[in-house]
Amino acid sequence: MNSEVERLVIVGASLAGLRAAQAARKAGFEGELIVVGDERHMPYTRPPLSKELLAGSQTSEDTALRLLKLEADWRLGVPAGRLDRAEHELILADGTHLAYDRVIIATGCRARRWRGPGAELDGVHTLRSLDDSLALKRDLQAGRRLVIVGAGFIGCEVAASARKLGVEVTVVDIAPHPMLPLGAELGARCARMHERHGVQLRCGVGIEAILGRESVQAVALSDGFECEADVVLLALGAEPNVEWLQGAGIEIRAGVECDATLTSTVDPDVLAAGDLAAWPQPLAGGQAMRIEHWTVAAEHGTVAGRNALLHPEAREPHTSPPYFWSDQFDTKIQSVGLPMLAERLDVVEEDPEHGRLLATGERQGRLIAAVGFNNARRLNDYRTELADTPDGAGAAR
Repeated sequence: MNSEVERLVIVGASLAGLRAAQAARKAGFEGELIVVGDERHMPYTRPPLSKELLAGSQTSEDTALRLLKLEADWRLGVPAGRLDRAEHELILADGTHLAYDRVIIATGCRARRWRGPGAELDGVHTLRSLDDSLALKRDLQAGRRLVIVGAGFIGCEVAASARKLGVEVTVVDIAPHPMLPLGAELGARCARMHERHGVQLRCGVGIEAILGRESVQAVALSDGFECEADVVLLALGAEPNVEWLQGAGIEIRAGVECDATLTSTVDPDVLAAGDLAAWPQPLAGGQAMRIEHWTVAAEHGTVAGRNALLHPEAREPHTSPPYFWSDQFDTKIQSVGLPMLAERLDVVEEDPEHGRLLATGERQGRLIAAVGFNNARRLNDYRTELADTPDGAGAAR
């Protein structure tokens, strides 16, 4: 451990930030530990926000992450304003200056906004935070009409949750099928699953405007059709919270550019973790990528929290293949690797009676991804295989 690290500042009080703080303490760090967060909530987990919390099977208290007697100075409700690397200071939006020996950037992402006509009407939502989920939940009442713009993970999960509540759901996406990263065949299967449960899908079309006076009445699509609506969810993906780093000299492209140890490429005293960190992917030939998934954020936090205490040459890389899951109706979708970069995804095993399948994807003759529907055991085999392969990519089968 680097004895020169007396004060560790973590910017971001969500999953990655919490795991970083816990990892630092577990590694023996006894110095001053400060965790900064722009929300007033203590750390909570986000997956239930589009599923269990929205559907009513969990409360907001159930989403809280366990702190396990973590000793830290929590600075909540005040966002970061600026990073001064020359002075080794984090300046908060309220003007507070926090000196640091090492800093971990884990400010995550925010929901991408749509600025078109009607975006500010009552009943128009995005979903990223606990407060977002609670606000959307209040509007989702049986018999109401919900239009979801975006058929990715969040859009599809909210569609499933809303149908359980008796809400009429239409999902709109410019893409040809839901769950675009899973490819055409698996995307078509997702489409059929949603349609069986009463979701109306309108793919290959965008939106022109959200119509209404004070509140939502309809959504006008680019093909001229109007979807009647009482509630609209804009599920258009996320963008990293990096604006506060302008002027700090941090390299930012897809996100905060890092090496394999999650150390920023320009400063060994600055590390990053979670949704905004772009780090080299062995499965993509070393290309730096951001991966916005729960497991990656948790693993990032643990790696960055340990590495922040070490001399740069002693730091360990993060090499686990990306993993995600998505619960939609009675199907658990799991993926390991980088399915979005596969040349194609082929179904190699299927059990229609139990809704179970396994698909694999290759790139340039190398296995880089596996996707399972209700097939956790087999998916875990591939997760182990991809993790154990020295160059991060299994041989083609």
